[in-house]
Amino acid sequence: MKILLPPSETKREGGDGPPLDLDALALPALGSHRSAVLDALVDLAADESAARRVLKLSDRQTGDIAHNRRLRTSPTMPAVDRYTGVLFDALDARTLPAASRRWLATHVWIHSAPLGPVGALDPLPAYRLAAGTSLPGLPALRRHWSAATTSALADAAPSFVLDLRSEAYVALGPVPATVPSVYVRVVTEQGRALNHFNKKSKGLLVRALAQDKPRTGTLRGFRSWAQAHGIVFRDGEHSGVVELVVTE
Repeated sequence: MKILLPPSETKREGGDGPPLDLDALALPALGSHRSAVLDALVDLAADESAARRVLKLSDRQTGDIAHNRRLRTSPTMPAVDRYTGVLFDALDARTLPAASRRWLATHVWIHSAPLGPVGALDPLPAYRLAAGTSLPGLPALRRHWSAATTSALADAAPSFVLDLRSEAYVALGPVPATVPSVYVRVVTEQGRALNHFNKKSKGLLVRALAQDKPRTGTLRGFRSWAQAHGIVFRDGEHSGVVELVVTE
């Protein structure tokens, strides 16, 4: 089983890992697409006013331009530790034991805008780029990434994908029809979609999986695991969608 997570706009500073090595990332077939986005971001960062406009940065966020300028040379940290925000705070990967972090490394991809899906422990620098950004010199990110990412996921051929991404990141690389998958929506018992609890519930779900380290490669096996742990999933209104039922 593979789990696809969205990234977070907020990120932890610093790191003590070596500079970014594209060849060391998951799904290496995406290397040329990754390099093209990195080059575009570095070039954009050379013009601070243009970078602020394109990336829609406030005065308090101009430090992110420096991060982009140093994308290829700045220190890194594991992706699951780099991202902060509601989902990653709930996952709280830094407090997991080593065996659980190894489970994350094997089973979790985090879908970044500049690099596509990367492994949970793949080393990442700090950066600023959202899924809906159009970079000078590149097609819209959806056009740049979609077919290449779907193809890379098909080549990886996981037995089953649990898709926890937001719709914006699904658009950057839909799971191919050849790979069994479900898309997860977080709802109340009455079926109302949630926002804050959506992210928190997904983080807690992945933390529970990492702690228990189930050996399942199918939707049926995953739902059996969830039921045994009091986690309620039900079929969604559409094929390929399941609902994670939570209380507010």
